[in-house]
Amino acid sequence: MVNFGYERARDELVNVVKILEQGGLDLDESLALWERGEALANRCEEHLAGARKRVEDALHRSDLEQQQ
Repeated sequence: MVNFGYERARDELVNVVKILEQGGLDLDESLALWERGEALANRCEEHLAGARKRVEDALHRSDLEQQQ
């Protein structure tokens, strides 16, 4: 499991993609990098989903306060 913050996970993912695009790796190395990229992409999505939820919650609280 990748436990990086969003920015680090994103930067690592960019590096993985660059390496894969360059080619020249054997199948096992390519698969290992692909799996790492998938884990990093999932971590980024988790961070974005969490941020989205926080924004939605803040907007909901603001709406409730305005209604009172």
